[in-house]
Amino acid sequence: MPEFARYPSLAGRAVVVTGGATGIGEEIVRAFAEQDAAVGFIDRDADAGHAPADDVGAHFALADLTDISALRAAIASCEAANGAARVLVNNAARDDRHDWRDVSPDYWDERIQTNLRHAFFAIQAVAPGMAEAGGGSIVNMGSNSWHESVGNFPAYATAKAGIEGLTRTMARDLGPDRIRVNTVVPGWIMTERQKNLWLTPEGEARHKAAQCIPEMIDPVWVARMVLFLASDDSAMCTAGAYNVTAGSM
Repeated sequence: MPEFARYPSLAGRAVVVTGGATGIGEEIVRAFAEQDAAVGFIDRDADAGHAPADDVGAHFALADLTDISALRAAIASCEAANGAARVLVNNAARDDRHDWRDVSPDYWDERIQTNLRHAFFAIQAVAPGMAEAGGGSIVNMGSNSWHESVGNFPAYATAKAGIEGLTRTMARDLGPDRIRVNTVVPGWIMTERQKNLWLTPEGEARHKAAQCIPEMIDPVWVARMVLFLASDDSAMCTAGAYNVTAGSM
């Protein structure tokens, strides 16, 4: 790995990350900790959550984010530990595959709750404190899958398209308080979950051919984009969608 940039503006800054126990979220938690930020993260996986918390000294709040009351309590726990959030990373999501023929109304609603709804209510919870502190940065995690017209998960793809709409409208509403809202759009990121469930030699070859840069994407590159958007270096960046796709569109 190359020698990465440091962002002095992130030192001591209170950060809340949803879905921070594993995968991209864990990489984001560790990246903020390396910047000496005060990191709190939320996840429903108690066993997985303790490892990054213990390793980097982050505050771990256990919650199922489909329960909005539990989400609010978890954010309050992070803020009680580290102060009012100046950075929120809405990372939590699950890209479970599902055939459109089998989707019931209840399953559709659960997928929207898992992949979209909590992002709005997390913003609602932290924005007043950010405004009082003079501003902040909100980073929502999108997905390149719907841009590429990937099938086999229509509820997930719809939710991730909604993330970009949420970003745009909240950037307008929160901009007067100097709160920036952006989307990071990852491509196919090689987390352990992706490797274990869906990576095949044929799929890897096909995806590399679709990318402009041939290497598969490590989660570290998503985390680096999140750090930039959280820092004061990106002070005039808002309402944007920032691809980490190696050029695959």
